[in-house]
Amino acid sequence: MIDIKLLRTNPEYVKERLSTRDKAYSKMVDEILAVDEERRSLIRELEDIKAEKNRLSKQIGVFYREGKKEEAEKAKEEVHAKNKKIEVLEKELKDVEKRFNHLLLSIPNIPHPSVPVGEDEEENVEIRKWGEPRKFDFEPLPHWEIGEKLGILDFERGAKLSGSRFTVMYSLAAKLERALINFMLDVHTKEHGYTEVWTPVLVKPEILIGTGQLPKFEEDLYKICDEDLYLLPTAEVSLTNLHAGEILKEEELPKYYTAYTPCFRREAGSHGKDVRGILRQHQFDKVELVKIVKPEDSYNELEKLVKEAEKILQLLEIPYRVVELCTGDLGFSAAKTYDIEVWVPSQNRYREISSCSNTEDFQARRAKIRYKDREGKNHYVHTLNGSGLAVGRTLLAIMENYQREDGSFDIPEVLKKYM
Repeated sequence: MIDIKLLRTNPEYVKERLSTRDKAYSKMVDEILAVDEERRSLIRELEDIKAEKNRLSKQIGVFYREGKKEEAEKAKEEVHAKNKKIEVLEKELKDVEKRFNHLLLSIPNIPHPSVPVGEDEEENVEIRKWGEPRKFDFEPLPHWEIGEKLGILDFERGAKLSGSRFTVMYSLAAKLERALINFMLDVHTKEHGYTEVWTPVLVKPEILIGTGQLPKFEEDLYKICDEDLYLLPTAEVSLTNLHAGEILKEEELPKYYTAYTPCFRREAGSHGKDVRGILRQHQFDKVELVKIVKPEDSYNELEKLVKEAEKILQLLEIPYRVVELCTGDLGFSAAKTYDIEVWVPSQNRYREISSCSNTEDFQARRAKIRYKDREGKNHYVHTLNGSGLAVGRTLLAIMENYQREDGSFDIPEVLKKYM
């Protein structure tokens, strides 16, 4: 959530920065400020009427003590009228505050000044590459063909059980999925200093508001019927909100959390995209990385976060590249994002396998996560998140990059002890 004080004092700056995402946000800023003024005007009017009512209420007793019954009755009528007016204004204020909060929660984060300006993914900037894509002396197969030939990926039965974009894994694929989860968690906890966490996969709506999925992206979420609970779209949600509503001590920071969870997304805007294979599923496994840090440390922590996610692909010896997202491709909560894209031979291109973002204090304001400095002052923390990595996409990258001509594939050396 953007600081309302910044919106009030420097609206042109906010509009200029948000317009690099989408020019429509400029009007949204004006709308927020108009509703904010209406809200503040109602608050002032209410305060004035309540003060007048209190003055009249005290006067009634004075009038009665002085034997001025007629003046006392008249004052009582005025108090009654003020109460009715207060009731009307409080209802109006409640409606205006609801509209104000919805607008404030629906506007995205301000891009960091270093983020390249662009309209979409075509204008993202490549930062670096690692590894050389393998030159095959045969035509590489897509992972779904490899999986079906080996009998380890079953799309037909996945669809029978749950519909499109669900897959059943058998034998080698199932073991490899489990091995990858354990391998990733071991690297991040033993080498990168993260604390492993196990969290629920059902969360309350206010938890999703905290990280920015609600109210704007409800159509992408799976909601439990007859209960105010949602399936987790990413462990970023649960890990970040571990400290929602808390004031941490400065010496407790930074906090590094990692968790494996299944993730659930409706993929509402991806109709017709990546319909074959396991690249885009409604249910998928992911190892998530979350950092809760002091503001002055957050951009150094972002660079570290990217390298920590990269380390997994380096150990697996799979080529990848890092790109910086332009303003038009930034996620809703992010101030700056790097994507790690893994090489997919059958598509002859790099595909996203991790997205690492600094949200600055955007999520912290929504979730009310603060820390108290050594002088006793409270500040909002900065939160960061990234995939370390998406497990299914790592699995398909292994199947394709390590494939043999006979349709089988090798297991990366680093994973063999986990199999």
